[in-house]
Amino acid sequence: MPSFLDAAGLGGRALTSASDPNFRHAALLFSGFFVLVAVPAVLLWGIAGILAAGGLVALTVALAPRLPPETVMRLYRATRIPPDDSQLSSLVDILAYRADLPQRPDLYVIPSATLNAFAVGSRVHSAVAVTEGLLRRLSLAETAGVLAHEMAHIRNGDLAVMGIADVITRVLQLMSYAALGLALFNVLAFVRGDDMISWWAVLAVYLAPALSSLMQLGLSRAREFEADRTAVALTGDAEALASALRGLETHTGHFWEDLMFPVPARRVPLPSLLRSHPETEARIRRLAVPDAASSPPVRHDRLIIVEQPMFSLVGYGPGDMRPRYRWPGLWF
Repeated sequence: MPSFLDAAGLGGRALTSASDPNFRHAALLFSGFFVLVAVPAVLLWGIAGILAAGGLVALTVALAPRLPPETVMRLYRATRIPPDDSQLSSLVDILAYRADLPQRPDLYVIPSATLNAFAVGSRVHSAVAVTEGLLRRLSLAETAGVLAHEMAHIRNGDLAVMGIADVITRVLQLMSYAALGLALFNVLAFVRGDDMISWWAVLAVYLAPALSSLMQLGLSRAREFEADRTAVALTGDAEALASALRGLETHTGHFWEDLMFPVPARRVPLPSLLRSHPETEARIRRLAVPDAASSPPVRHDRLIIVEQPMFSLVGYGPGDMRPRYRWPGLWF
């Protein structure tokens, strides 16, 4: 057991599951996705548009849950950190043990200056990624809170619905790029005196990512509050998680800043810790004053973390973390 952590009291595992609402959330996400796709499709192609929308939704349903964690990490050019290779790897070991996960998640580091962390996969085969920017700006205790939050999502069975939400957002973002092309087509058609595409359809396609984010925001509140509650149970340190949330909001931005040209819902990199989460201050208030009516997974022991100098785990420098193109957009 690593020296920088107090491993006493690792035997307690009174953590509860919060996976029951996820099936309903997935059904609502696909229903909302169908509406967001069908409305402009009907405006463009009539009844045939409903069939096209149904086909796109069916394809998403078939492919969204099947993307392996390793494939997602390759998309982000992430580097896998071997177990027991660093203090961060040891922290992942302990949190996975406390969360009673059937298998330790693989740990990856992404060469990005943003502050971001996410988990992908399933409860039995998962991966957790953190960015270089997060490791450089957050303390180890704050990083532990962020990792515990992602472990909570894995334990609570949230990754499937979160992965579906991410795939839907990416598809809708591509539609918004297409909307810009349709708008340009309309401008040229107006100049030439040709028939134009319905501007209502163009607007519906363009706003689809923002509307999807609003829908996800409404569905994610209970899931994120529960993940925060479980994260505190894993670390015993609500203050560190609250501090991490404040730092992430400061450097990542607010939801309303994500409604900017040229494509809505693209400012915050995906998948993101804060992309569809409740308001940060509301989460911090919940951490400060736990809900006495609920039965939280209480732990009385606390991880004792001794801060050590945090070096790049994979040798990335500022030149390696420059903005670059990734689908669909720039990763800063």
